[in-house]
Amino acid sequence: MQTLLKILLRYSNFLVFIALEVAAFMLLSRNNVYPRSSILSTANSFVAWQNEQIHEINSYFHLRSMNEQLAAENAALRNQICSMDSAQTGESFHYVPAKAVEMTTDRLHNYVTINKGSKDGIQRGQGVRNEDGVVGIIRTVGPNYSVVLPIINTYTNLSCRFTKNDYIGTLQWNGKDCRFAQLADVAAHMVVNPGDTIITSGLSPVFPEGIPVGIVESSVLKEGDSYHTIRVRLHTNFKRLKYVEIVQNAAQNELEDLHHGLD
Repeated sequence: MQTLLKILLRYSNFLVFIALEVAAFMLLSRNNVYPRSSILSTANSFVAWQNEQIHEINSYFHLRSMNEQLAAENAALRNQICSMDSAQTGESFHYVPAKAVEMTTDRLHNYVTINKGSKDGIQRGQGVRNEDGVVGIIRTVGPNYSVVLPIINTYTNLSCRFTKNDYIGTLQWNGKDCRFAQLADVAAHMVVNPGDTIITSGLSPVFPEGIPVGIVESSVLKEGDSYHTIRVRLHTNFKRLKYVEIVQNAAQNELEDLHHGLD
């Protein structure tokens, strides 16, 4: 107790000064319109900023929930369209929504991990797309997750066709830029122009015909070459890949078994 009294006596002048400052501030803000409005304005600004931050956080989580719901609705809508088309084409495709949880874009052998596995009916060899176009093909499957070899993997080959004349080519990746791939096996007599649209060919059971792949960025045909050197700008932006759909073909296993017997 004596120690406390000594401390109070020692700093009494300073404490009195602080008390007078507080009292003066309160009197000034209470009796003077401008300082009071300034204080209230500052306080209101802080409260508004705080509310804005809370709103942004809530919007972020709400937006994520909306995106997941939208992805599921897109897959459901695509399934309805496929059901109507199957009566005419005889093909039976089904789409399962999923989310990319891990991926690479700067390696020769890139991969994408998605949050669906064998428990969801996912199998090796099934195709994967998103709302923009082709993503890749399922390589390995676990109970809850699967690994996709994207078209930006030097091991992946994809059969494609030109929309303007149905000419077939093979999409490959040279391991450099994840925005572009190369279209091979396009003979010299074929006229190729920048802006030509490339889609899946439908010549394999992995993807139906017509899924967007990309746009011809450039084509080079040197004298004496038998094939064009074609650079394709991919529709899928792998730097922003998030929600995908697994393409399930009811006839895929049967078709692959038949093809396997020809190897």
